[in-house]
Order: sequence, then structure tokens, then C-alpha cells
Amino acid sequence: MKVRVLGCSGAIARDCRTTSFLIDADLLVDAGTGVGDLTLEEMGCVRHVVLTHAHLDHVAALPLMVDAIASRLARPIQVHALAGTIAALKSHLFNDVIWPDFSSLPTPAAPFVDFHEIQVGQTLRIGGKRIEVLPAVHTVPAVGYAVSAGGRNWIFTGDTERNPAFWKRVNELDVAALVIETAFSSRERELAQRSLHLSPQALAGELDCIARGKSFPIYITHTKPAETELIMSEIQKFDQTRPSEPVAHDIRWLRAGQELEI
Repeated sequence: MKVRVLGCSGAIARDCRTTSFLIDADLLVDAGTGVGDLTLEEMGCVRHVVLTHAHLDHVAALPLMVDAIASRLARPIQVHALAGTIAALKSHLFNDVIWPDFSSLPTPAAPFVDFHEIQVGQTLRIGGKRIEVLPAVHTVPAVGYAVSAGGRNWIFTGDTERNPAFWKRVNELDVAALVIETAFSSRERELAQRSLHLSPQALAGELDCIARGKSFPIYITHTKPAETELIMSEIQKFDQTRPSEPVAHDIRWLRAGQELEI
């Protein structure tokens, strides 16, 4: 299974694209501005989109992508999301005001987009991949995902703050790589907490929830462009220990254009 990082920034700037991952050729996890780096042919191969939540940096390119390839679609793009996320998209995006309602165009019987409601704990089977819906803690209904193709799991937290239920499940899985958000630096930790994002200080506590003996690469995502260097320097400096057992995590920086083989 190949994971291509299309976007992994918490906002836009030159060379900064917001959250989206292409799994193999047919599955998008979130649809931020990074989707714009795909060719029309690559967009046309996407059959399914799974969304973590409705915030603009995670869905902004979805209507634009559908519009770009609508004339090439032989069947609807399947969009999987929480009920609250689907409701937000229909009310505020695909509402015939901000953008056409592609769930009823060109006809209700044959639309460009089909929405499918998911729930935490559910497992989807898409294109030979197993996708488990994981809990997230955010300001709107949100989830993370564990994706595998018969082997180890690529895990994405989505946007989240402290999340014990997430770690309980992660510790039960065979993890190949974890992508975890850290949106704000420590000087903005109060803002991070209010907006239900992680700062390096909170990240350290979250990584201490990883079960003893488990080890896998940890990729940092969703940093604000103006604070990226500070966030990464703070993460590199923090000292994570458990009682009587020092923990050296393999922490890496995620960049658009990276490809991970799982």
C-alpha cells in the first residue's frame, strides 16, 4: 500500500498545502488544497474519499475536484463521513449557493457525489483496503483512520486534542506509521487547547500513551506555516519518559510530496 502526501499543512502559503493523502490511486483521506497537485488523470482514478471532519482545510478541494472531472465520471465519487460532517457539507458547501449540490446533479438518480454515513468503530472495505474509523476529539464531529491492505496499519489522528480512546485502540493494532497533528507551538498552547488541537507539550503527553514495547515512525502534520520551525524545534527538545523507562520515539516531519510504503 502506498501513501502519497498531497498536503499536510495547517494553512496555506507557498509550498504549503492543506491536508490530503492519496492511498494507492483510488482513495483520498481528506480533500484539502493538496488535491490540486493531482493531474486530471490522477483525480479521475479516485473512487472514494474518506473525510475526518468538515473544516475547510480538510474539504476545500472536494467540490473543485469533482467539478474538474465531472465530465469524465462514469459513476459517482463515494464520499464517506460522519453524519455531522455530511450535514455540514450539504448545508454550507454543496448548497447551490457556495457550490452546486453535486449530490443531486446532474440528476438525483445519477449524481456526481454519493454521501455515505460512517460511525466510530466501523470498518470499511474499499479497493482491497481495510479502513477503521477511529475516535477524535475536536470542535466539530471528527474521526481519525487506520488503513491497511492486509498488513500493518497506517494511522492518521485527524484533528484532535487529548484522546484516550484513540490510544486504547492504537495499542491494539499493528502500526506501521502514525501521522499525528501538532497545530500550534507551546507559546500558543492555550489557543491549541481551546481549539482542540495539539501543541508540543500536549503531544508529549499523548505519545506517552503508546504501550510499552510498541515502536513505529511518528510523522508530525498540520503545523501552522508561521510556526512550523518553532514547533519542530520544540518537539525535538521535549524529553519523554515513563516511570523508570525512557522512551525514544522515532519522530519525523511530514512533507507534501512524500510517499510512504506500508
